[in-house]
Amino acid sequence: MTTTFPSAAPASVLHSLNRVSSELDALLAGLRPYSESDGALRRVAQTLAEAVARAPDVAIACILLNQIGGRYSVRHCVDTAILACVLARAMGEAPAAVLTVAAAALTMNVGMMRQIETLQNKATLSGDERALVHRHPSESAQLLRSAGVGDEEWLSYVLQHHENDDGSGYPDGRREGDIAFNAKLIRMADRYCACVSARNYRRSMLPPLALGTLDADAGNDPVLTKLFAQQLGPFPPGTLVRLANGDIGAVAGRSADRVLLVHALRGADGAKLSQLRRIDQADFAIETALHEDEAQLRFSMTAVWGAVAAL
Repeated sequence: MTTTFPSAAPASVLHSLNRVSSELDALLAGLRPYSESDGALRRVAQTLAEAVARAPDVAIACILLNQIGGRYSVRHCVDTAILACVLARAMGEAPAAVLTVAAAALTMNVGMMRQIETLQNKATLSGDERALVHRHPSESAQLLRSAGVGDEEWLSYVLQHHENDDGSGYPDGRREGDIAFNAKLIRMADRYCACVSARNYRRSMLPPLALGTLDADAGNDPVLTKLFAQQLGPFPPGTLVRLANGDIGAVAGRSADRVLLVHALRGADGAKLSQLRRIDQADFAIETALHEDEAQLRFSMTAVWGAVAAL
């Protein structure tokens, strides 16, 4: 007689990412010279990198569906690290390199964490506020070094994550060839996540427009711009959409043959649904992306992605 046991439920990516946000908040708040924080920050970055590797679609959806808790200043770093990890893995970077990218993205703004909560809701900054923003990559790298971070790649990514290929970035106005590739990757992930995040003076930008904003930026690396388009596309997982037949749902990911799948949650007649739609079928082509208030959906991520997205 053979005894079988139920397989364990997959570890929740959403749970892991919320733990990362909570632990990162405490670590960054306590970052001080001689605090020897390198190991603790790496462990948090490792948790995030493992969560992203476990279910990249769920991790991306957490960004677009605003499922990561905590203060904006910390959530934004977690969001950026998620996206940077997804893209670094897509490029075939080794796990150690992905971990460094994650650590740099999580700590990129440590030099102005207290001010971000105020600045992120201002449409226009004063001269002093702009100067603070322009200094923060240098101050972040210096604080990390004094707190025990000795990884020069990690520090260089933090220092350079606002530099542009055309020399228009800061703090040093570096140009193409003098900017670390992964710093540029973090910069683009940073900007994309800022675009799809709401402010008190504007709505969040829908993913197709956010991708178009990156594509139109002359300061971006064209290789990375192409990579973003290939890996995210205009409708990444978690995008709320209306289909040609009137169904409304969330983009779930791709099928084995790379066709985009939408989990329809409400029909055109208002009836509740739970059906996967392939957008290569005419009735189920994506008509448009929707803001949350337009979609008017209330659903748990487990309804779309199962236990790996449980809270």
